[in-house]
Parts: sequence; structure tokens; C-alpha cells
Amino acid sequence: MYYRYLPSPLGPLLLAGDEQGLHLLHMDAAQPWALPDAWQPAGNRLDEVARQLEEYFAGKREQFQVKLAAQGTPFQHEVWQALQRIPYGTTCSYGDLAHEIGRPRAVRAVGTANGANPIAIIVPCHRVIGSNGTLTGYAGGVERKQLLLELEGSWLL
Repeated sequence: MYYRYLPSPLGPLLLAGDEQGLHLLHMDAAQPWALPDAWQPAGNRLDEVARQLEEYFAGKREQFQVKLAAQGTPFQHEVWQALQRIPYGTTCSYGDLAHEIGRPRAVRAVGTANGANPIAIIVPCHRVIGSNGTLTGYAGGVERKQLLLELEGSWLL
């Protein structure tokens, strides 16, 4: 596994991937995080991911063209794929997402899978909000979720 840090408006991001694709985009990279001994600096291996993220933060990219290799259960992958279909600049509720995948009673399970998303921003779990229209929990912090939604123009205070 290769890794690199990327400065961003949200703070440093940790990117990790290999030949299969991107495995991780971690937002709290400023916090100490023990990297596995086998991980190596990426050199230029994650430059394309970094470039696309920089374009996103600059308001020049709405969709990512990144090969993903997240580890998860089949249900989590189903939810993460549905997240990628939420258009830039829009939001939906956990219930909407549960309906989208054909499991309308699985709202809590959808929320859990959303929270387990290892590739934040690119797999846009920040676009999911509470059914009453409020911002709800976010692994990167609600402040970061609000920043991302404001960047996309879907959350104006």
C-alpha cells in the first residue's frame, strides 16, 4: 500500500492505495495515525487522485474518475455505489438512500454503511442529511460536512 498526504481546505488528507485503486481517504490526517509498517510513500503514484481532489476544492470538478478499491461488505458496497449516484450540489436523506437501493426499511443499516465509508469526498457520504433537512453525524466532523456542502452550493446558511 502506498500513501501520501494532501493539504486541503479541510486540513491534511491521507490518501492510500495500490495497483487495485484508492483504498482510503482519511480526513483527520493531522491527528496521529499509526501507518502500517508495510505502507510506503507513494511518490507520484497517487498524483492523479490528488489532482482531481485539488480541482474539486477549487470548484473545477464535480465528478471523480478514480479507480476505487475500498474494502467492505457487499451491503456496504451497494450503499457506497448509491452514494456515488447522488449528483454534485444535491443532498438526500438516509431514507432516500435506503429506497434507492431497494431496502426502504434498512435506514439504520444505510447510516452505518455510510459512516463506514473509507473514501470520503470521492464517495460523497457528506451529501446525506437527516430526514428533517439537518446535518447529521459525519466521520470527518459536521463542520467539514457543512464546508463540503457549501463548496458544492447545496447548503447555504
